[in-house]
Amino acid sequence: MLLDFTLLYFFIPVFFVISITPGLCMTLALTMGITIGVKNTMKMMVGELIGVLIVAGTAVAGSGAIISSFPTAFLLFKYGGGLYLMYVGYQMINSRGALALNLDGTHSFDIKFIKLSAQGFITAVANPKGWAFFIAMTPPFINYEAALLPQMSALVVIILVIEFVSLMIYATGGQALGIILRKKNNIRLINRIAGILMIGVGIWLAIS
Repeated sequence: MLLDFTLLYFFIPVFFVISITPGLCMTLALTMGITIGVKNTMKMMVGELIGVLIVAGTAVAGSGAIISSFPTAFLLFKYGGGLYLMYVGYQMINSRGALALNLDGTHSFDIKFIKLSAQGFITAVANPKGWAFFIAMTPPFINYEAALLPQMSALVVIILVIEFVSLMIYATGGQALGIILRKKNNIRLINRIAGILMIGVGIWLAIS
């Protein structure tokens, strides 16, 4: 038997509940949805999903060997990513930077795909709780007496689909909130709310 569908079917609701719970990546999607909308937030999602793919695949295959082999590099990556997100949040609070809105509701700069996807990638890969979850949760849903590659592939596809759906829910909610605030001419408030959330994500990432 190549796949144990009973385990996979049970994994879907379990992972969806965990994925939809507010976390670093979901908060980042909500934050970007407020200021740059769902379409641009999807650029961040590309990097985030690539990061999740790497984390999930490595955790399933190597049980976290990368973290244990390079702990110092992982910490530097985590702290550096956290500080960068805090810097971006500070800029947004002061209505500066590419992610902040101008007072007329427009953006001063082009929103680069590489920049946004890099933020998503860093947040996903540098999140130790994400590593811990996949290391702890994925092995019980794998039948190690059967072929591993089909099972791992199925798990990763399920994880990416559910993660994308959850990100879209948060980004859409953020965009709706941003539209409501724009109608009331609260552009500075939008930037401050998004900036505070972004700083929160950075601190969360650094201390987690």
